[in-house]
Amino acid sequence: MAFSLPVSLPCYWRNTACPHELFKTNLTNPAMPEHNNTRAILITGCSSGIGLCVAQGLKQRGYRVFATARQTADVSRLSDLGLESLQLDLDNSDSINLAVDEVLSRTNGQLFALFNNGAYAQIGAVEDLSREALRAQFETNLFGWHELTCRILPVMRQQGYGRIIQNSSILGFVALPFRGAYNASKYALEGLSDTLRLELHDTNIFISLIEPGPIESRFRANSYKAFKQHIDKAHSPFQKQYEAVEARLTKKGPVVPFTLPPEAVLKKVIHALESKRPRERYYVTFPTQLFGTLKRLLSTRTLDRALRKV
Repeated sequence: MAFSLPVSLPCYWRNTACPHELFKTNLTNPAMPEHNNTRAILITGCSSGIGLCVAQGLKQRGYRVFATARQTADVSRLSDLGLESLQLDLDNSDSINLAVDEVLSRTNGQLFALFNNGAYAQIGAVEDLSREALRAQFETNLFGWHELTCRILPVMRQQGYGRIIQNSSILGFVALPFRGAYNASKYALEGLSDTLRLELHDTNIFISLIEPGPIESRFRANSYKAFKQHIDKAHSPFQKQYEAVEARLTKKGPVVPFTLPPEAVLKKVIHALESKRPRERYYVTFPTQLFGTLKRLLSTRTLDRALRKV
C-alpha cells in the first residue's frame, strides 16, 4: 500500500482529529475482519504525539480505537475528543489487567490489534544511571509492553488472527551518547519482538516493528523531567556535555533536520494493520533510512565516528 501524506501540523497540536481524507477511507482489504468489534485496536501512550495522532487517524479510518493514557486528566481529554479512552499505566500490572479486561468486555472478547507506543527516554551517561533509573526505564519501555502483549496474545490465538505493532526507534539499532537507558530498552524490545515473530510464524498473528527517527512530539519534555529526576549533573564528569543536552531538551520546535510530523508513523501503522503481508520493520524518517544503511555497510569503528557527531 503506497500513498503520500500532505505536510501538516502534527495531531497533538490540534484539538480535533487528523483532517486527512486518507484516514477516512473504508476498510476494504479482504484480509481485514468486517465487524467493528473485530477491527478494535488498543493503543498505549495516547496523551500526545504519535499515540494521539494514530488513535485519531485510525478512528477516522473506521477502526474501533481504545486510546489509553497513564494520567486520568489525559483520559478525560481523550474522551472529550470522541475517543473511547481508558487509564493504563504500563508500570502497574493491576492497571494493565483492568484496562485489558474492560476492553475485552466491550468487544465480546475480541481484539484485532495492539499498538504498543507509551514510552519515555531517560537521558544521561551510562555511568550516571542508577539502578533505579535503569529499572524505571525498562518497567515502562519493555516490561509493561511485554506484560500487555502477553495478556493479548491468548485472545488473538483464540480468534485466529491479530496484529501487534511495536513502536521502537532508530535507537533500537544504533546507539547515541547519553541515551544509554533508552537505547538499552529499545534494543531489548527489538530482540524480544524478533523472537516473538519467530515463535508465531505458524499463526495468523503478525509482529511489526516501527522505527521512527525524529518525530514532532512532546517526547523531549518528558525526557527532561526524567533527566532532572535521576541525573546528578553537579557531580558528573559529563557536566559540561550536559549543558548542551539540557539546551537540546528544552529547545522549542525541532532540534534536528528531517523531523517529521507523527502522521508519518500513522502511515506505517496503517500498512502494518491492513497489508496481507505486513513488514517486519518500518523505517520512518530519513535518518532511520540512512543509519540503517550505514550500519550494514560500515565497520563498527567507522560508524562510531559518525554517531559521535550526531
